[in-house]
Amino acid sequence: MSSRPLHQPDAPESPADDSDSDLDLDIQELDPITTSSPGSTSRRDRNTQNERRAGHIPLRNLRMSGLRNLANRNRGYGDLGRRRDTDQDDLHGLLNDDPEDGPNRHSAGSFNSVEDDAPLLQATRRRRSSSVDTFNRVKSNLGAHLRLPSFMSNASSQPIPDDADNVEDEHDPASSRTVFVGALQTARFPPNAVSNAKYTPISFLPRTLYNEFSFFFNMYFLLVALSQAIPQLRIGYLSTYIVPLVCVLAITLGKEAYDDIDRRRRDNEANSEGYTVLTFENPGTGNAERYHAKKKLKSAVKGKKRKSLVSTDRLSDIQEEEDRAESSGAPQPPSTVVHEVVRKSRDLKVGDVLKLGKDQRVPADVVILKSYTNESVPAATEPDVAPVESLLVDPISDPPIDQGAETIAEGHESTSKLGNTPSADAGGVGETFIRTDQLDGETDWKLRLGSPLTQMLEPSEFVRLRVIAGKPDKKVNEFIGTVELSPKSKGYDPHVPKADEEGDGNDAETAPLTIDNTAWCNTILASNATTLAVVVYTGPQTRPALSTSPSRSKTGLLEYEINSLTKILCALTLTLSIVLVALEGFEHVEGIKWYVKIMRFLVLFSTIVPISLRVNLDMGKTVYSWFIQRDQGIEGAVVRTSTIPEELGRIEYLLSDKTGTLTQNEMEMKKIHVGTVSYANEAMDEVASYIKQGFSVPAPTDPSQPSILITPSSTFLATTTATATRTRREIGSRVRDVVLALAICHNVTPTIEEENGQTITSYQASSPDEIAIVKWTEAVGLRLMHRDRKGMLLQSVDTGRSVVRVRILEIFPFTSDGKRMGIIVQFLDGSESASGANIEAGEIWFYQKGADTVMTSIVAANDWLDEETANMAREGLRTLVVGRKKMSVQQYKEFSTNYKEASVAINNRDAGMARVVSHYLERDLELLGVTGVEDKLQKDVKPSLELLRNAGIKIWMLTGDKVETARCVAVSAKLVARGQYIHTIAKLKRKDNAQDHLDFLRSKTDACLLIDGESLSLFLTHFRTEFISLAVMLPAVVACRCSPTQKADVALLIREHTKKRICCIGDGGNDVSMIQAADVGVGIVGKEGRQASLAADFSITQFCHLTKLLVWHGRNSYKRSAKLAQFVIHRGLIISVCQTMYSIAIKFEPEGLYKDWLMVGYATVYTMAPVFSLVLDKDVDEKLANLYPELYKELTTGASLSYRTFFVWVFVSIYQGGMIQGLSQILTEVDGPRMVAVSFTVLVLNELCMVAFEITTWHPVMVFSLLGTLLLYLGSIPFLGRYFDLGFIVTWGFVWRVAAIGAISLIPPYAGKLIRRAVKPPSYRKVQAI
Repeated sequence: MSSRPLHQPDAPESPADDSDSDLDLDIQELDPITTSSPGSTSRRDRNTQNERRAGHIPLRNLRMSGLRNLANRNRGYGDLGRRRDTDQDDLHGLLNDDPEDGPNRHSAGSFNSVEDDAPLLQATRRRRSSSVDTFNRVKSNLGAHLRLPSFMSNASSQPIPDDADNVEDEHDPASSRTVFVGALQTARFPPNAVSNAKYTPISFLPRTLYNEFSFFFNMYFLLVALSQAIPQLRIGYLSTYIVPLVCVLAITLGKEAYDDIDRRRRDNEANSEGYTVLTFENPGTGNAERYHAKKKLKSAVKGKKRKSLVSTDRLSDIQEEEDRAESSGAPQPPSTVVHEVVRKSRDLKVGDVLKLGKDQRVPADVVILKSYTNESVPAATEPDVAPVESLLVDPISDPPIDQGAETIAEGHESTSKLGNTPSADAGGVGETFIRTDQLDGETDWKLRLGSPLTQMLEPSEFVRLRVIAGKPDKKVNEFIGTVELSPKSKGYDPHVPKADEEGDGNDAETAPLTIDNTAWCNTILASNATTLAVVVYTGPQTRPALSTSPSRSKTGLLEYEINSLTKILCALTLTLSIVLVALEGFEHVEGIKWYVKIMRFLVLFSTIVPISLRVNLDMGKTVYSWFIQRDQGIEGAVVRTSTIPEELGRIEYLLSDKTGTLTQNEMEMKKIHVGTVSYANEAMDEVASYIKQGFSVPAPTDPSQPSILITPSSTFLATTTATATRTRREIGSRVRDVVLALAICHNVTPTIEEENGQTITSYQASSPDEIAIVKWTEAVGLRLMHRDRKGMLLQSVDTGRSVVRVRILEIFPFTSDGKRMGIIVQFLDGSESASGANIEAGEIWFYQKGADTVMTSIVAANDWLDEETANMAREGLRTLVVGRKKMSVQQYKEFSTNYKEASVAINNRDAGMARVVSHYLERDLELLGVTGVEDKLQKDVKPSLELLRNAGIKIWMLTGDKVETARCVAVSAKLVARGQYIHTIAKLKRKDNAQDHLDFLRSKTDACLLIDGESLSLFLTHFRTEFISLAVMLPAVVACRCSPTQKADVALLIREHTKKRICCIGDGGNDVSMIQAADVGVGIVGKEGRQASLAADFSITQFCHLTKLLVWHGRNSYKRSAKLAQFVIHRGLIISVCQTMYSIAIKFEPEGLYKDWLMVGYATVYTMAPVFSLVLDKDVDEKLANLYPELYKELTTGASLSYRTFFVWVFVSIYQGGMIQGLSQILTEVDGPRMVAVSFTVLVLNELCMVAFEITTWHPVMVFSLLGTLLLYLGSIPFLGRYFDLGFIVTWGFVWRVAAIGAISLIPPYAGKLIRRAVKPPSYRKVQAI
């Protein structure tokens, strides 16, 4: 931004050296005779400066009209802004003053005080006093030879770092930013790296240890282990307590580290994606010579005699410049030389200029500078080549639609000859389409444009640009910014006094930037065009990143349940310890304080809270994850968070994205109805036959004559259908009319692409629906060959001849409010001359298509429209009603006059234009037909949703797409049952209306709710609790127009309100927040991006894989973990009961029953393998689980691991422990190696038998682990002489005691289990018919 000029009363008037203003040049070129004195010109320049800035095409570009031939017209936009040759000669003289300086010398147009990699941008100039002027001239002369300090360099309003190694200031994200294009920035911005990692190397240990010790039983074991450091409390080896805790922590931390390293590796893949970046270097002496070969000697002379030069008459200067341009055809040198380099995504910086192509992901938030088609590549790397014709003067092309017989005669003109770029428009105004479904879920393509100021600029001049943008913001549909183009020449000019230089109109030009000039990170370029864009926001400051919540560590519900049970066990331990000390008497203790005795009992009974529980569960999770990833039925599934597989079995709410998750985002024309006949599937062949007849144009006998072109009123077709019945002729005529209407009424542009050497025509438009319809018209025989702003050309697929040519007179684009689009065209019959447009030359028709809700009142009265649109809607098809109206020339002229008047009105412009259209056009249209377009669903979506609903899961669809689209997909995907009422709430702004809707939903809880983001925001603000309590009861909810943040808010709200487990599934970057907010996040690997799958806990390739993930793997993981947890608790509790019985028998002394190795061996090698083998158990097979999804509903109640089952196992443990220890002491001795041998042996065998009793489906590994453990124990007995009486073990007395005690311990619990199973069998046994 330039500072305000200082007033200089003494500034000398110098008419001869007046400013080199482009405006002055224009006036003199256009009318040299009537131009007044230079002084008045300068004043006029100042007066018109604001007007000039306001227009899209700067006034300086009128100079184009003064250029007299093609050679001059070839000059790029940047060349037009340059100073005249006197300046260039001076520049050349400066460059060549000292040839020994080498090619890296700076031109006078760049800063003399900075290195090559410093910014090349120039800010607007300030006026200086005459003394400062003099100093600057001397300094500029010296600047060619000396490197001056920064304070002596050219003054600019923007501070530039003097050296490349200067320390940059951190940019404040709360302020707006100035981005210097292609140069170093004055502030430091965050790197452009994607990160889904939960931890950093510094935060890993603190955060993971905090998470671990926030669980009660980990903290409990830490305290028990620390207590062993006190001699009075020590029982047995210190390692007995320390090693298990360290093992548990090592395994858990290892898994977290592995998962996070895996995330970082995947992030690294995304961050290493290569992108082409344009780099800019100062042109060296060699370049200058190349551009000035014709005048090298003259320049050198001028360089030496700089002071004696006097400016000549301005008009003669201009003429000289033009004559030289005409004779040589060479443009002036560019500001920079452009090179292309490939950089990784993470190395991109703010200010980098990216070169992006079709189907490329945008790696950061960018502002589009320039877009051009691949058929007409500009000179990005060859600055001396310019486009054949500049479009600056008339950016809207006038293509060869109106060329007469010569063009029309060829039936199969090449599209490139016809100017078929996306289209001439794309080259002219920088059009490019982007797909934003990864950002906001919308299926429609978005049109994006380069700013008119930058679109015409050569890439070598980009360094003259700077972009001023707002602070980073999460609003994806808003952007406000400006782009500035600084003058071409900067620095010392010996011909123009500095005082006049400021006022010469050569200040920086500015143009506004809006959302239409941007492409946000993770959007995809859809056009067959090359786009040059400057990076404005990077990494965490991009729109998607700001809309995404940070990663969080997720903990399963099972963990919390086990934590609660652990607290009960700990309370039991404390109670037992106090009771035992109390029974002995608090005063009875000799030498040991009573509280020390309680502490020793607590340590003895610490096995009640089994530390091995965490080890077993964590190892179990690893096994479940391995099963999921190795499952052939869900190939490509990846477990990214291996700590929560059991959560898959507890899901009650499923929140799904639509685009790319439920649908493929591919449209297909499924049905067309023409009033009396409906065509679909195979019947489309009949449509094709009608089109073949209707558009079969006979070839002209005389090759010089043009082909006959068809109009809606063509009559020569009667001969081809003379044999058909009258009804058939009528139907054929209707079909022809509706297909012609569909082929014309759209905003689709065809593009030519080459794939594997073959030429392929593809289409691009903002709406996939329109592309589907145009593809369908091609399939039935009418192809769109060419389209631009002025006209369209249709070709018969059968004959390959051009059959319809129309001139586009007006287009009324589709809007979400209007829900319709229209077009007025003039049909050409081939007899027109090439002289240009003639409004009298052909028939004028108005075509319109739109939603049935608005078109019903526009088309003429009929008796079938409502019924047919309702039928198609029930099938989930997106319906469009098509109509037409013929206009006379007089009617069109009258409409056009009124429409133009309304379009320039200051007040109520849109309403006025709509009123004119409604009055003249939208009345009594002839109804041609109704089309039904299907948004293709992902594979097996319908049966998957039905199965999940039967499993008791409530499904919500959250999408950023439109209300109508969401409704159609909800119906076609069977999310909404047939005939179910859909209650729609849209554009709600008032609280009282919101209350009415809530009251209605209370009375109709079987309805499906369809709500848009605006209304949802109102409910969440004012009726948060009432709304969510009602919504969770509804069978289905569809929320559309949702922002990523709203999706996450809904997920959190359901979690908080219901306390149920929710699963969120999506495929785009706009789903990441929702996925991370959910208890279980599932990402689908999308076509365009992997953001969702990288951030998710589980990644799958298709939506239908979710059913297997939940109903099969979720069920198994939860059931197995529940059974495993109960067995580990049983294993620890039973040994504690034995210890209690022993302590009572030895007069309440806190002495260990099983010491050292026996304790460690029991918890590991003697029982671990059999108990852990339970992770292979399954109660039903996969087929039954899918056949009876109701089985899944039982899991959500948490019955497999509840307080009831827990206390059952506690009683079993107390009974078995009491029997084993009590009978061992009665049948052998109270204290001694014989008793230890009997009780320990029975204890191990009891545990093995209990595992065998609980197994539902046997697996070879289970058999092996049971028998292997038994043999291992028997084999280790000879080495246990320290603890056992080995002589007693080999006697029959030992065997019968073990057998008797084991039978008494095992038979009652097993008998109870059989009785309960017979009286109240579990559901899985019912479906197995066992």
